Amino acid sequence: MEPSHVLVPLDGSPLADDALEHALDVFDCQITVLNVVTPLDADMSEGGVLEPDEARLNAARTRADQLVERARHQTAAKDRPVETAVETGEPAETILAYIDTTDVDHVVMGGHGGPKTGALRRLLGTVATTVVGKAPVPVTVVR
Repeated sequence: MEPSHVLVPLDGSPLADDALEHALDVFDCQITVLNVVTPLDADMSEGGVLEPDEARLNAARTRADQLVERARHQTAAKDRPVETAVETGEPAETILAYIDTTDVDHVVMGGHGGPKTGALRRLLGTVATTVVGKAPVPVTVVR
């Protein structure tokens, strides 16, 4: 069954851009791009040395706005409208919450491998692995 609403999470990586291209090429339906602004806290900063502050959060929001604006231009070049959203939170959980609160029925996202433990995490990346494992809709991972 063809989806009617595809979500493409963007993080500024080339694989996320490839995921958007894939969604535009394959699916003829509503597409929403989502960027998740991750709040900087002591657990995520350089060994807990950096304190969260408004300037860092504003810079992250500005970057998010730039990413979704770039996606608008990318989709306009293909004469395709796109919805955009910027949310704040932990990426995988925020993506899953977005799916649960909207009519999204398919996700297309970039996968990032790395030196994590476990074969699936090395192949897909931790955010993609979590979304694939918990999403109530089909997920296409672009590598």
